[in-house]
Amino acid sequence: MTPVEAAAAHWEGRVTRLIRDRENHVYEMLTPQGRAALRLHRAGYQEPPAIRSELWWCAALAKAGLPVPAALPDREGHLLVRLADGRHASAIAWIEGEALGEAAKPFDRPLAQVLDLYHALGALLARVHRATDALTLPPDFTRPRWDREGLAGDDPLWGRFWEHPAASPDQRATLIRARDALRERLVGEIGLIHADVLRENVLVNGRSVSLIDFDDSGFGFRLHDLGTALVQTVQHPEHPQLRDALMDGYGTREREMVEAFILARTLASVGWTMPRLHASDPIHHSHLARAVACADRVLNRL
Repeated sequence: MTPVEAAAAHWEGRVTRLIRDRENHVYEMLTPQGRAALRLHRAGYQEPPAIRSELWWCAALAKAGLPVPAALPDREGHLLVRLADGRHASAIAWIEGEALGEAAKPFDRPLAQVLDLYHALGALLARVHRATDALTLPPDFTRPRWDREGLAGDDPLWGRFWEHPAASPDQRATLIRARDALRERLVGEIGLIHADVLRENVLVNGRSVSLIDFDDSGFGFRLHDLGTALVQTVQHPEHPQLRDALMDGYGTREREMVEAFILARTLASVGWTMPRLHASDPIHHSHLARAVACADRVLNRL
């Protein structure tokens, strides 16, 4: 029995396909109760207490009526199980819909429709934040911190991006300048955030949107969620319209801070590539170029 089959057996399930291979391996799974998403968590990324906290949060949000995936207990009532190879597995309820988009690809919907969806996404993020503020977290709740130190400290959560080996001296100088500026200027309300609102993690069903993949969630600046939602469009001509639609849906006019958090995410993404991608992967250079271009544009406004 493969590790995937062994994991699925805890939910009396059968895996039908691999959906995603990023931080975790995510599979579609058929169970006696219906479709579900089976996650095999990458060893060493999130510790079991943090995964259990994520599952608790999603379950609480789903119970409050938010369109997010609820955690599913296995046949013995456990939300998280340890596999023979040392990894952990969890299962979450299936959410219908298709991804809002895909990185580096143009939208396949008319712009007016995309703007409506970004407005709906902003409203959903506001609902998630408000519903979270009404929760009483368990005493053992733990998640990473996307605060000033987590984004621009000496050891950011996703690595020391300014030390990327592919960065030129000029690029490195810009990354350091951007980090220093963010350390001084990042402010705002702190709370639990999704922290990875990429197009792939936003599912569209008609005119409504749902939010999936809370694996990177943690405590951070609330507007960081808007920054991550816009990082994939920052180099596109429709970016200002998408930004304004998202902000309007969320209910904020803090445009400069939203742009600052877009910059913060571009920097973090540079760090993310270092331990995960082969040195020859072109994403290294595209992420560096995006971060530098965003820094050149944003820093003059901070």
